Order: sequence, then C-alpha cells, then structure tokens
Amino acid sequence: MSGVSRHFVLAAGGTGGHLIPAFALAQELERRGHHVALVTDDRGAKIPGKPKSLTAHVLPAGRLGGGPVGVMRAGHSIWQGRKMALRLFESFEPTCVVGFGGYPALPALLAARSAKIPTVIHEQNAVLGRVNRFLAKRVDAIATSYREVDRLDPRLWGKVHLVGNPVRPEVLELRKEPFPAFTGDSLFRVLVTGGSQGASVLSEVVPDALAMLPPSLRHRLQVTQQCRAEDLDAVRDRYAAHQIPAELGSYFEDMAERLAEAHLFIGRAGASTIAELTAVGRPAILVPLPIATDDHQAANTREIVAAGGARAIRQSGFTPKDLAKQIQAMAMHPQTLANAAHAAWNCGLPNAVHDLADLVESFGGAPLMDVIRPSTKAPATNGQEALALEGADR
Repeated sequence: MSGVSRHFVLAAGGTGGHLIPAFALAQELERRGHHVALVTDDRGAKIPGKPKSLTAHVLPAGRLGGGPVGVMRAGHSIWQGRKMALRLFESFEPTCVVGFGGYPALPALLAARSAKIPTVIHEQNAVLGRVNRFLAKRVDAIATSYREVDRLDPRLWGKVHLVGNPVRPEVLELRKEPFPAFTGDSLFRVLVTGGSQGASVLSEVVPDALAMLPPSLRHRLQVTQQCRAEDLDAVRDRYAAHQIPAELGSYFEDMAERLAEAHLFIGRAGASTIAELTAVGRPAILVPLPIATDDHQAANTREIVAAGGARAIRQSGFTPKDLAKQIQAMAMHPQTLANAAHAAWNCGLPNAVHDLADLVESFGGAPLMDVIRPSTKAPATNGQEALALEGADR
C-alpha cells in the first residue's frame, strides 16, 4: 500500500465475466484508500453485485458489425463515448485506467491513451478477447489469468503480468476450508450450473446421466441445479421420474455456500467459473460453450484438465451415457474426488486481486511488488491474425 490516495477508473463490458473481477478490484483499491469509478454500459450499471460505493458511468459503445452502416454507427458511438470519457477524466483525474474487456471498455481506454493516462488491461480468459487484442499494443501493461494465453502477440510478452482472475471475497474465503468429507456412505452432492443464463443442454442431459449411475452412487445423490426459468418444470419432472432429490432454481443468491458443500461441479467453463473452482478446489466436469468467441471456454479448461482437477466434454459428445461414465470414473472411489479437488486447488491464484491492485497502483508512485511474472518464454498462440473487432462482446 502506498499510503497516497489516488483515483482509478475501471472500464468493463456489461457481463458478469467482465464485471466480477472489476468489482473485486474496486473493493481492494477502496480498501487501500483510493477512489474508484466504473465505466460500463446500461447492463453493467444494473448488474447485481456492484459495490454500493462504486459510481457507474454509462458510456455509449457500439458493436462493430452489420455492414458499412453498422460500422459507421458503432464508430460514432465509440467516438462519443471517448469524448464523454475525456470529460470524466478531466474532473476525476485518474492515475490509471483499467480495462476488463468488452466493447464498453474501448472508448475509455482510447480516451486514456489520448490523455496520456497509464492504462492496464486484464484478460479473464485463456484467449485474448477482441477488444483487449485491439488494445494490447497500446496499453502499458497486460494482466492475464492463465499462464498460456492464445491470440497474444509474443512481442508483447515483456509487459505481461500473470495475476489470475479475481473472485468474490466470500468465495475466496472457502479456500481455507477442507474438501467436504466424501466416503462410501455419505451424501454425494452435485452442483450444476450453466452460467448466468443457465444452459438448456445441461437440463436435458444431466438428470438422465445421474439416473444411469450405479445404485451405490445414485441412492446418495443430492443435486442442486441452476436452470433457465423456462426449463424448471421439465427438469423437475425428470428428477422426480428418476427419484433423485434435486433443488432447482433459476438463480441462487447463496451460490458460494452451495459451492462449499459440493463434491462435484458440472457446468460451463467461463472464466469466473474456472477461477472460483480453482480458488475453492472443486472437481469438475466442464462442458465448454461451443459458440463462445474464439472457442475461449475450451481454452479455459486446458490447465485444470491437465492438472487432473477436471474433465472436459465437448457439447457434441455430451450425452447422458458419456457423462455418467465420467461421473462414475471420478466418484466411485472417494479418494479420486479428493485428489481432483486438490489438483484444482493447486491451479488457483488466490492473490489475484492483490496482485492486480499492486500492478495498477504501480502507476503513480507505488512500487511494483508481489506481481507474478510468467516465464520469459512466450505462451502458445494461434498465430498472427488481423485484428477484427466484429463479433461477441469480448
């Protein structure tokens, strides 16, 4: 901590994947005595979990696409957002502007560069997102969440800092707790989620897969599953038909507590999900979203799968039979799950929010300390390709 109060602006797209780490950083910087403002879009200003002390500024930020007319409209919105950001910077006088990806971050980072304000981008996924890819050459530092990041120009590796992906404080607290006891006669608690919007494929496959398990496992099941609201009745009927006790909901406010109790997680492989699984140390069967931009969810699974903390199933092969085989392989012997939990825990980077705060604090007087530098060897990349901002909000 520098002991000097400064101002920071955090810029993030309006999804949980971008905003959860931004909120965590905001709380840490405020704890250190700094003032923080958030730049986002309409969705981000309303998303649950925003710290009450964090003021949100909504900037226009068009998405490139839709042909020449769409590109012109997007360019106009980005230009307007840049002008609004410059006015904010004149009054707020930030020491550093930190971008977390998503199109709403673009005008703020462009404005900061124009105003000669230091800039940092944070990438949550194992593939550099399109907005971050566009900004990477222009910023002062790049913070990553994985040791290998695809689509990251190896020539920029000198300004890369491996910090991890910040998670909610209540989740990070669980890292201190042991893996819940799992024996041959204890309950087998399975947590199933498909991200903030649920995933219908999980609703269709998981109940039937659990019904295929050997009686020694099936009779001990206790399932918690987050579903789309429109899927709830059908999923409830499936579990009832299989006589499997299951608690269902479209949203659980106490997700941290449910993760603490879980012996196995089944779900998507978003950046926040992987960060929480590795922070807590929970075995997982991951089904990457097949339409994720640049297939980044599949890339997110590489490290935890290689370590033995999870198994990944492509959605094209995600059938009840295959899922049941994977669950049985992990859970038939209690020690197998415990070993996987420990492997997942070892992949965690629990100091992510502190290391990221140290990095952004280093711009403006605080010494750069305790920030993990990756190997000087450049990470694996998928080749050099032309920068294109068309596509998903990354």
